Amino acid sequence: MSLLRLLRASNQRFALHLPVHGRGEALPPALSGLLRQQPGRWDLPELPDIGGPLEADGAVADTQARLAARMGVECCWFGVNGATGLLQAALLAMAAPGDAVLLPRNVHRSLIAACELGGLLPVFLPVPFDALRGHPGAMTADGLSRSLDALPDLGCRLAAAVLVHPTYHGYAAEIAPLVDRLQAHGLPVLVDEAHGTHLAFAPGLGLPPSSLTTGADLVVHSLHKSAPGLAQTAVLWQRTTRISATALRLSLQRLQSSSPSALLLASCEATLDWMLSSRWTRLLQQRLETARRLQDCWRCQGVPLHESDDPLRIILNTASIGVSGLEADTWFMNRGLIAELPEPFCLTFCLGLARHRGLSTRLQRLWQLFLEDRGGPPLAPVAAPPLDAVNVVELSPAAVSHRPTLACPLSQCADRIAAEMICPYPPGIPLLVPGERIDQARVQWLQRQHARWPEQVPGMVKVLA
Repeated sequence: MSLLRLLRASNQRFALHLPVHGRGEALPPALSGLLRQQPGRWDLPELPDIGGPLEADGAVADTQARLAARMGVECCWFGVNGATGLLQAALLAMAAPGDAVLLPRNVHRSLIAACELGGLLPVFLPVPFDALRGHPGAMTADGLSRSLDALPDLGCRLAAAVLVHPTYHGYAAEIAPLVDRLQAHGLPVLVDEAHGTHLAFAPGLGLPPSSLTTGADLVVHSLHKSAPGLAQTAVLWQRTTRISATALRLSLQRLQSSSPSALLLASCEATLDWMLSSRWTRLLQQRLETARRLQDCWRCQGVPLHESDDPLRIILNTASIGVSGLEADTWFMNRGLIAELPEPFCLTFCLGLARHRGLSTRLQRLWQLFLEDRGGPPLAPVAAPPLDAVNVVELSPAAVSHRPTLACPLSQCADRIAAEMICPYPPGIPLLVPGERIDQARVQWLQRQHARWPEQVPGMVKVLA
């Protein structure tokens, strides 16, 4: 079937996945009004009165300056290459070739790519791992302190640090003390808050604090993963002057399109203006209250759910009845319930900002059918990965990219240096990074992941020849 036919098709299914506007239902009103006009009239270049994210004049520059002032930050830049492009540009503005950067082990793969592009040395910090859920949690302040105390002599300048808050599953980090401890070490901090944009626009609604309320130097928000904008839109906030705005602008210029979509730029403006309105606050409060009621109702009906700090993320514990989340995903999708993130031990739904009428009854009914069809004894907890200490890659990803490689079975990879990234997507968290030396414990853990996740974790791995 062609893409055009799929996009035209009416959707009778529950879209519990990203973007969070729910196939248009929760788009900002101003953006919905624009899209109802003659198709294509918004497909414009960087005309003088429009400008672009890096232009000094025009509507985009005026809007970015206005929003920066409204949010109490130094600068604001729109992005049309998703959070990916802005994260990469931000990191490359913070560090020079040959520098080292601190990255949490659950960092998104886009920042590993930035290390390769910029010739940076990634130093990985451990994050908690939940054996019952089979995925990482959020970094803690005590864990970060232990990691900082254990940092080895890197032989190069340590230039910057990255934090993830919240995680893909909605787990919130102890963001303020994390930022404080990194900056006490003299490090500027970039926060990947792609899945927590709504935290910055939720006063008094009981959500975790946004990193914009801390001293973080740079914060990247996705405007479609946790805000109601169009896919591929994002915003970079510069909070302090410790990072040069000129360096940021040059870095953005290298990585951003020279012909940004006027529609996507308008989506950035409309989304942020909408989220700064009182109508947005009321809408978000309604969606959060509905999400909490749904989860209470499902738990009362025996549907096993894991806790999350974000009520809009629903984590279905499929392992409790002996079923992989990947198998459950296929089963539910065939019955009109489309999840966001299947994993070996759970299935995560993103409620987003649409209303999803009838969802409560549908999920309860489908869960009972699923139990009858697939239920069994619980799966055994998964062993934590052997990544509980600070890890420095043996070679930088940039150094690896130009060396000869060979494909090697996992069983024969011990003591070899990885030449490729192993990264289930989503969520885009690398299990193996180019330049890492693979020890026997890592081999055994990857083999177990391959058995659970054969389509995402290959049995053959590229290593340096």
